[in-house]
Amino acid sequence: MAVVRDLRVLLRFQGFRRLLAVRLLSQGADGVYQVALAAYVVFSPEKQTSATAIAAAMAVLLLPYSLVGPFAGVLLDRWRRRQVFLYGNLVRALMATATAVLMISHVPDWLFYVSALCVTAVNRFVLSGLSAALPRVVDSERLVIANSLSPTAGTLAATAGGGLAFVVRLVFADSDAAVVLLGAALYLCAALASLRMSRELLGPDQELVRPGLSAALSGTANDLVAGVRHLASPPRREAARALATMTLMRFCYGALLVMLLMLCRYEFSSTTDDGLALLGLALGTSGAGFFVAAVLTPWAAGRLGPGRWIAVCAASAAVLEPALGLPFAVAPMLVAAFVLGLTTQGAKIATDTIVQSSVDDGFRGRIFSVYDVLFNIAFVGAAAMAALMLPPDGRSLVLVVTVAVIYGAVAATMARFERP
Repeated sequence: MAVVRDLRVLLRFQGFRRLLAVRLLSQGADGVYQVALAAYVVFSPEKQTSATAIAAAMAVLLLPYSLVGPFAGVLLDRWRRRQVFLYGNLVRALMATATAVLMISHVPDWLFYVSALCVTAVNRFVLSGLSAALPRVVDSERLVIANSLSPTAGTLAATAGGGLAFVVRLVFADSDAAVVLLGAALYLCAALASLRMSRELLGPDQELVRPGLSAALSGTANDLVAGVRHLASPPRREAARALATMTLMRFCYGALLVMLLMLCRYEFSSTTDDGLALLGLALGTSGAGFFVAAVLTPWAAGRLGPGRWIAVCAASAAVLEPALGLPFAVAPMLVAAFVLGLTTQGAKIATDTIVQSSVDDGFRGRIFSVYDVLFNIAFVGAAAMAALMLPPDGRSLVLVVTVAVIYGAVAATMARFERP
């Protein structure tokens, strides 16, 4: 297979191998931690979950980071990215352990959310840093392939971590706290794996490094304005357009995820364990779509161009999402999970490539941090929209049709800009 051949080529780069190991362990831990949170918030037998409660949880966990996200980008362009991976994963291991303690202590919900928020905030540092560091460990000719395989491998690792969490939760230990402790152990392994790389390998360049916090933040406002200007300049407008498109597709994915959570909790299952198992199957099926996207995107983006491939992904989702979603049945829902995994990840790989190839190295950290902020805002906005549209059982024709219209608008807009 071509994907196996491409992976073998990339693995010849020692820096890529070691960065990939950090990504796999970090995102595997993310998958474990996120499933534990979902099980605790949505599938606890003592909780009567609603779409509004899910939206509130997403807002608590994601919106505060949106206020500090741009600062994270500045730090990634000023601090050694290897050190961000080391200390970031150590902090996440500590805070995940604290989350487990809070789960079994029956403390007020707000204290639990504060702990989870700390893990999520550091997570954005690490993910943005992984994307910003990738061009430092592969050559420009293989950047598209690396963008296809590395983030997708991370997504698959998160899916595998989620699957492991489901197994631990349902088979070995009926305890969300035990699953969170497993995630903490994986975060610690990711921190140790980062020590295999030199401090200078991942950048930024020496003249841009400012080791102190006050020095890094002193020019934040000017740096952010410079980053926005850099993105808005004519050579980078394709990157800005791709970011806007990916934000809307993330909005659609978030709305459908909330609907899926409600359907698995109430419509498709009679017990919380059955609902949790079905959710795990759906997320695993979506992960298979991510893998197919990694195989297909390098060829498709090479033939069509990254922008046209994004348009094809959005158009496919616009057609197939209502066809598979409107029956509100388990089998079509699983097929839809695969399709949306493929189209969303395919568009993301193309977007990452456009941004990385268009943005200078000194700006990549803050641009990818803004990228994550847009993702968070889109996800929370989607959850809020779903909370307004979804009935208690999760079946909403209006939501399915609205998402299809947004996908269609994205496809039409990208097709218009990508005309020869």
